[in-house]
This record gives sequence, structure tokens and C-alpha cells, in this order.
Amino acid sequence: MSTLRFQALKETLNRSSVIVTETERRSVLFGENVFNQATMLQYLTKDAYNSVMDAIDHGTKIDRRIADQIASSMKDWSLAKGVTHYTHWFQPLTGATAEKHDAFFETIGNGQGIEKFGGGQLVQQEPDASSFPHGGIRNTFEARGYTAWDPTSPAFIYGTTLCIPTVFVAYTGEALDYKTPLLRALHAVDTAATAIAKYFDKNVKKVNASLGWEQEYFLIDRALVESRPDLVMTGRTLLGHSSAKGQQLDDHYFGSIPNRALAFMRDLEVECMLLGIPVKTRHNEVAPNQFELAPIYEETNLAVDHNSLLMDIMEKVASRHNLKVLLHEKPFAGVNGSGKHNNWSLSTNTGVNLLGPGKTPMSNLQFLTFFINTIKAINEHEELMRAGIASASNDHRLGANEAPPAIMSVFIGEQLTSVLKELEGVTDGKLSPKEKTDLKLNVVGKIPEILLDNTDRNRTSPFAFTGNKFEFRAVGSKANCANPMTILNTIVAKQLVEFKKEVDKLIDKKNLKKDEAIFNVLREYIKKSKNILFEGNGYGEQWEKEAKKRGLSNNKTTPEALKAKISKKTLDLFEEMGVMNKVEAEARYEIEVEEYVMRIQIEGRVLGDIARNHIIPTAIKYQNMLISNVSGLKNLYEKDFKKYAKEQMEIIEEISEHIGKINTKVNEMTAERRKANKLEVAEKKAADYCNKVKPLFDQIRYSCDKLELLVDDELWPLTKYRELLFTR
Repeated sequence: MSTLRFQALKETLNRSSVIVTETERRSVLFGENVFNQATMLQYLTKDAYNSVMDAIDHGTKIDRRIADQIASSMKDWSLAKGVTHYTHWFQPLTGATAEKHDAFFETIGNGQGIEKFGGGQLVQQEPDASSFPHGGIRNTFEARGYTAWDPTSPAFIYGTTLCIPTVFVAYTGEALDYKTPLLRALHAVDTAATAIAKYFDKNVKKVNASLGWEQEYFLIDRALVESRPDLVMTGRTLLGHSSAKGQQLDDHYFGSIPNRALAFMRDLEVECMLLGIPVKTRHNEVAPNQFELAPIYEETNLAVDHNSLLMDIMEKVASRHNLKVLLHEKPFAGVNGSGKHNNWSLSTNTGVNLLGPGKTPMSNLQFLTFFINTIKAINEHEELMRAGIASASNDHRLGANEAPPAIMSVFIGEQLTSVLKELEGVTDGKLSPKEKTDLKLNVVGKIPEILLDNTDRNRTSPFAFTGNKFEFRAVGSKANCANPMTILNTIVAKQLVEFKKEVDKLIDKKNLKKDEAIFNVLREYIKKSKNILFEGNGYGEQWEKEAKKRGLSNNKTTPEALKAKISKKTLDLFEEMGVMNKVEAEARYEIEVEEYVMRIQIEGRVLGDIARNHIIPTAIKYQNMLISNVSGLKNLYEKDFKKYAKEQMEIIEEISEHIGKINTKVNEMTAERRKANKLEVAEKKAADYCNKVKPLFDQIRYSCDKLELLVDDELWPLTKYRELLFTR
């Protein structure tokens, strides 16, 4: 075993679990470090509190005088908790969060200082916009950008810093973050869904989109990770032979949680409680050293903030336990990758889940309205939905036996499929009294009973209905949920707007009753959305053929998938719904294409370095040992030495063969990378990296992994899969 591997394993075996002792019940800890409604009631004046709540509920602006009061109260609350700094916490298009800390402290002359924090500092700051991904919106010499307070997501304390969630926009007004388009999309779906909900309940004044994410991750000893250059630099293993034991025994899933992992989880959960992140579930996932945590559902904007914050906290807590969290969608070949299922629904201010059937036919008709419109939205924009989860890392996972395929489809289960078939037969136009009765009592009226454990789950479906919500299963584990949630809420908002136009037209021009008009439109939607519904095995070749016949896209790579983001259809959609203008949408496309290129470029450089500077020298060193052995045997057995050295000579030849292949393919990869780098059009560069550079990775890996099986374990320079996945 190499010195580096030995030292890493030695450090790991000497680790002792950090025992976390919880001195308070979680209900007491929950939200303790959050400037939430309960805290605001204690610290704010009545006017200030009402102003914040109006901003949250109705989007009204907060007066500057009130902002000063709020800032002063935030400061007093923070100082009482030992806080020294504040920051505008935002989510630029890097995929990570960003923050610049400023002290409350200011000098006032005469050698004296005070703690100061005013409304201006709360509401707005000016980070350098040109230093973040901007897709050409900002020139390098035009650096100004603004972060602006988002009162709908409460400020929180992490460490000794007050963190204020904000949007991030360019000086010229374009969004440079994930939050801004998401807030616009949530406003669009609120407006559209509220108008439809009023068909069924005039008291509905607001509809919130809710999100419950499920975060999967790997937890590996930090020393072992740091012994792997590929894990350190790219987040995944670019080479490494599969362990003899992987996940084939199904003995890890829901198994007893290892002590070190459990200590990490408990520590993490305490941090989450203090920050108001309502984590509830933890368990072993399918792959060795893979785990999952999930929270109680929240309003989408807050849920997105909490997930972004969580990913940052996970890394910091893991460091305290000498562990490393791997959020890459496929850090290890041959075992399950990690996703982040996004469970989505809509609920009214009156407490009704619009995707949950009620106890009466009218409630069920409301459910069917939102249920069918969502399916229609996916059918109309399936290619855009695929684009929303596209990334270099997620490409490794989609369709890889533990994740949905790249083809978007909707799974609703056998019984709801039957309900839709019956609704499809609704009479065109006015219904007779008997038809109304039969429809409401025999079809719509049965839905609550049907939906009680109505269907098995289909893990191969990218978008599945699971009782009272839709589960978008294709989202990658390290993705910002805002990206897919912006798209989903936008397309549903658009669909609901179109639905209302059609229903109102039938009511006004054909004198149909409201229910009749709704049934007629839903019937047509069912007919038009059949192509997106699929109940079978999404992994089968037959589905690929069937999907092609149906006209569904199958964009298997990110460069292919991202094109949907700048189609005329998409640009018009975002513009119409007020979510993004053309400049913002095209900038995001440029950023994502460029990121794809850089990810593959970095992986290629790292792989070439490891192959040439680690694998080949080690293989040659072992080969020389074998040659010395053969030479000794020749001296010992002059005539019959081949008889005794046959195996050694075969290994020597095999090593030479693999060394030659590695060197040749690394040269080819480097040449293709250089050609791609000369291309000025980002789209063409991404296509070359995808189709010409990346395929060489597997060929280089194949020979490297074969050498791992041939070379003496004591010499092999890289920590192996069996050590990474089974050392705890």
C-alpha cells in the first residue's frame, strides 16, 4: 500500500465519533437563530411588524423609515446573541451561496466606536457583479451590481454573522441569481392559481407553491477523500475499479446508521433546528456510505433557501467530524448516484392542498383541475423540464438504473389513469342532469377512495404523482432547487392562465355552467396530454422507441438539453409570464454552457495528470519489479525459466499494453481539448467537449482500472473503492 493511502487509512481508523448531546428538545431549538415572526413580534413595533408581513403576504414595499426600525431591531437581536458582522446572503449563478461580511462596528471620532446598522444597509448592498457569472450582461469594467433584501425569507444567524437573504441583480436591472426568477415565477403561479381556485372557493386570496426536497449524499472520511486528487478537484472518482462488494446485497438501504455518520447527522440536525430548517427524516441510502435527509415541506422560496444553506452547513459540520460530504450526482461508478427529489404542490391561504382530493365531488373537481393542468403543462414543455435539470454531473446519473431517464414523462398510477379515461368521455357541451349526477358521483366522487394508497411508486418516472403532490425525481443532488422550480411554476402558471381563458370563453359564449365548462376543457386537455403519460419501465429500450413515436424529446446530454432554454417558445414563455426577459434567459444559457465546458475541461486535465503522473509511473515501477523477478528466474533456471516465469511475463506484457493505451488516449484527449478550446462559439465548444473529449475518459479509465487489478496493492497510489465505500 502506498504511503499516502496507508496514512489516510491510519488516520481514519484512529477517528473517534464526536458524541453530540442535545440539551434541549428540538421544538425548543427550532428557529432560535432566525428573525422569524415570533422574534419580530418581540423586537419590532406594531407598524414595523405589519409592514414586514404585508411585504411577505402582498409584496408591498417597506418604507425607508420602517426599514430603519427593522434594521435597528435586527441589530439588537443579533448583538444579544454575540453577533459581530452582517452579510447579504445570496445565490449567484455559480451554484453556491455568496456572502461578504461587514462588521456592525463603526468609528465616531475621538477614539470611540459604536455598533451601527441602518435601513440602507439592510435593504441594499453593492457587490461586484462582473466577478460572478453573468453571461455577458456585465462588462469587466462595469462592475456594479445590487443585492436587495428579500423579506419573504427570514434573516438568520450563522456563527457570529447575521445573514440577510437577498436577490442579486445587475446595475441595469437584470437578474444575476437564482432567487429573482424564482420569486417572479412564484408570483405568476400565485396569480394564475388563485384565479382558478376562486372557481371553487371565493375566499381564496393567495396560492403558495410548496416544496419538499430530499437530499441524498455520500459521507466519506476526509483523509481518504484528500488522498484522491480526482475527488478533491472534481467531486467524483475519474477512475477506480469497482469493489468486489458494492450494493448488490441490498444491506445498506435503511440499515443501522454507522456511529460516525449518526454523530454527524445529529450535529447537523441541531444546526438545522437552530436555523429553522425543519429536517425530519434521515436514513441509509442504497449505496455504501450514502445517506439521505429530508425536511417537512415549506413554501418554495424558503425551501430553496434552506436547501442552499443546508448544503453549506453539511460541509462545515462534516469537517468537525473529519468527514467529507460528496454531493456530486455520481461520485462512484457502479453504485447508485445521488439525487434531490423535488416534491411540489400548491396550497391556498385557506389551508387547502390543491393537489389533494377533498371529501366532496366539488373538491375533487378542483383537484382534477389542477392535476390535469399540471400534466398538460409538462406535456407542453417537457423539453424545458429536461433542460432545468441538465448539468455535466447529472448526465452521469440520469437513466443509470437508480435515476429516471432523460425522457420526461408523467406517472399517475392505474386508478387515476382510469379516472382520466372516464372523464375523456364527457359529453361535449351541456350535460344532462343524469350525466352530471353520474359524473360527479360515479367518477369524481370516488377519487378520495381511489387515492388511498392508489398506486405503487414508479422509480423510473421523472415526474410522478404520489398521492397529494408531484415528485420531480430527476433533479440532481448538488443542484439549486430554484432552477427546476422556476421552470415548473412558470409552465404551470402559463397553463392555468390558458385554462381560465378557455373556461371563461365557454361560459360567456356558449352559456355553459361553470362545471360543464371545466369538464369540457379538462376533457380536451386529457386527449392532448396522453403522450406524456407513461406507467411502464422508463429504463427499457422499448420506451425509447415509444417515446420517439410520441414525439417526446430524448436529450441525453447537457449540450443537447440546454438548447430548449433559448428556443423561441421558451423565451416567449418567460417573457409573457414576467419571469425572465430575453437577455436574462440567454445569459443563463451562456453561463450553463460555459460551466459545462469548464467542468469537462477540469476533469480532462485531472484525469490526464493522474494517468500520466500517478498510474503509469506506478505501473512501470511494478513492471520493473516483475522484470527483475523474471531475470532472477532466468539465472536460476536457465533452460526452463519460461516455465516458471510464464505468469510474470504475461503480466509484464499486459501492463505494457495498458500503459501504451493510456498514453495514446491521453494524447488524443489533450489534442481534442486543444481543438475544442479554439472554438469561439460556446455551443460548438460544448458539443466538442461532450462528443469528442468526454468519450475518451472511459477509454483511459478502462486501462487504468485494469492496471489497478494487476499492480501490487502496496504500490497502488490511489485509495481504492473498497476503502472509500466501506471504511467507516
